[in-house]
Amino acid sequence: MSQKLNVIKIGGNVLDNADNLERFLTDFALVPGLKVLVHGGGTIASEIGKKMGMEPIMINGRRVTDANTLHLVTMVYGGLLNKNLVAQLQARKCNALGLTGADANVIPAHKRPVEDIDYGFVGDVESPEKVNVEFLTSLAHQGIVPVFAALTHDGEGNMLNTNADTIASTLAVALSRQFEVNLVYCFEKKGVLLDVTDESSVIHHLQPSYYQELKNTGAIFAGMLPKLDNAFAALEQGVKAVIIGDAAELQDIAAGGKAGTRITL
Repeated sequence: MSQKLNVIKIGGNVLDNADNLERFLTDFALVPGLKVLVHGGGTIASEIGKKMGMEPIMINGRRVTDANTLHLVTMVYGGLLNKNLVAQLQARKCNALGLTGADANVIPAHKRPVEDIDYGFVGDVESPEKVNVEFLTSLAHQGIVPVFAALTHDGEGNMLNTNADTIASTLAVALSRQFEVNLVYCFEKKGVLLDVTDESSVIHHLQPSYYQELKNTGAIFAGMLPKLDNAFAALEQGVKAVIIGDAAELQDIAAGGKAGTRITL
């Protein structure tokens, strides 16, 4: 039987709040077995950019990454945030290693093609088959926990700003060839909600037929649909389960408890 491995992604609501981050890192360090952490940091990058006289450029809610913005997010994601997370995990006796997709060619990507909108140096990852699973498996066998910033590379010397959810799902699918993988998305809600204003309306188990029914009736908040579509795509490519839930409930989620929304086929 394959070893279990958790790929855990944290959103900005964890990174932006010192107390939330302290609690999360303590809980993450206590998650037993093999694990990978993926983080973004867009809000912090925007705040630092503003102090440097750089206003974020957003189109349809997505960041446009021009050359200066690429320098900014590389410094903030790959440097400031990533290395502080690693240092704090080391303090919790979790032997972490900070990485981007460029390191050891773990996550090759390509610059997003210009269609209606030019998003600049934004990376779309190549297929999970191109992920350097051998390197990640070697780290796992050494007891080293990879901590990935939301950055990839194009193989031609350019870093690329890349969606952290996509990085997490790509890693989860790739690692499912070697391990039994759970993909965990931690954010500020208790899970997928039937009523976005009611934290008690968590859908605890979501399968394709029920999801389609909820989509047809418009019951799920529209902003959650891309994450859920990606979740089912990951499951179809070998991931065991996807769990979406509150970062404050990570211990219960990782233990297979009732917290969060567990998505399966």
